[in-house]
Amino acid sequence: MLKDITIGQYLPGESFIHKLDPRTKILISLLFIVCLFLINKFVGYTVVVAFLIMIIMIAKIPPRFIFNGLKPVLFLVMLTAVLNIFMVKGTPDTLIYKIGFLYIYKEGLSIAGFMAIRLILLITGTSLLTLTTSPIELTDGIERLLRPIGKEMAHELAMMMTIALRFIPTLMDETDKIMKAQKARGADFESGGLIQKAKNLIPLLVPLFISSFRRADELAMAMEARGYRGGAGRTRMKVLKFTSRDIIAFSVFGVLIIWCIAVRFVFTGII
Repeated sequence: MLKDITIGQYLPGESFIHKLDPRTKILISLLFIVCLFLINKFVGYTVVVAFLIMIIMIAKIPPRFIFNGLKPVLFLVMLTAVLNIFMVKGTPDTLIYKIGFLYIYKEGLSIAGFMAIRLILLITGTSLLTLTTSPIELTDGIERLLRPIGKEMAHELAMMMTIALRFIPTLMDETDKIMKAQKARGADFESGGLIQKAKNLIPLLVPLFISSFRRADELAMAMEARGYRGGAGRTRMKVLKFTSRDIIAFSVFGVLIIWCIAVRFVFTGII
């Protein structure tokens, strides 16, 4: 399950999406998140789903890889949906079912559906950014976008963000190995109540933190050995440049933005 997490992983490729400028993909990803929360009708998500399917096909990412990436968050999606179903109140006319002191309203079902769809699309869309952008390109793109706050500060922030994303899969893999090793030694991570389960995680968290600090120290020593001294005076072998591909990508995404705005403010009578 831990190995199925796709955020932070990169799949090399030569597709149209892979060759886009990283700044283009970062900006489109941010605007995509805004679009998800701008839509307030179920019909609006049909075009968003079609947009994601188109990107997955163009980038030649295996659909099974995307589905596996959603497995670790299914519990969060289901929990969010259940909480909205039972916590959101409506009017007596919209009451659908009553279970003891729990009431299910039409408004609760609607909001639960919206939250579940938004979370799934949000995770899928943000995963596509890291799946099609190498860590180096992602660092350069973030640094260039943050350039107005200062060159050195932008470089440091971009480096920290990229390293954090890059090591998510590594830490997940390390967690899985430690968990299997501790289970082989008789550790039990599932039995007992909530407090007992928290105590059972100590044999997992302690070696995980030690391993993380060791990796951080090794990474710092490797960067210093290669002459890394921060963002001052750094040059790049590949200079980022916007091309016709980026213009096409912004144009296609502009259609999605227009659709989201229309669904929100124009098509008021559509469910």
